Amino acid sequence: MALSKDKKKKIIEKIEKSIDDQKIMLFIGIAKLKTKDLFDLKKRLKEKGNSLSVVKKTLFGIAAKKRNIPVDAKKLDGEVAVVFGNEDEVSAANAVNKFSKENDNLKILGGIFENRLIDKDKVIVLAQIPSRSELLSKAVGSINAPISNFVNVLGGNLRNFVCVLSAISKK
Repeated sequence: MALSKDKKKKIIEKIEKSIDDQKIMLFIGIAKLKTKDLFDLKKRLKEKGNSLSVVKKTLFGIAAKKRNIPVDAKKLDGEVAVVFGNEDEVSAANAVNKFSKENDNLKILGGIFENRLIDKDKVIVLAQIPSRSELLSKAVGSINAPISNFVNVLGGNLRNFVCVLSAISKK
């Protein structure tokens, strides 16, 4: 069933808004993906603050052109869904990569990161980067380690002193 011009215009506006709000866009091939699996992926992405849209390539191409996004949607093979990473750059790539390992029917086609077209390999590299919260916790742990070690060394001297006193009192 063909879409009316008004519906197409609304879809394009919705895509433009999603493009404006995103930090990364990923293109995934969903031609052989079951509906149940697609909804599962959508749920996983939503939990991380990201979104997935199945759109017609021509409508996406029009919206991307209006927003100066360097992508030729017609070159994307098969049925395509667009993942919009709204929270951070890594969580969307991580979720899609993890899902593609579990489900062979999902194909990572590439994406847009910092207004540049990236290929599948770069998406996978992005997916392997730890999340922002993991990086922050590692940084805090690194800052805290010398202080904690210093306290343990000082505590060790006191423990040894107590051990010597208890050994003397037993004699």
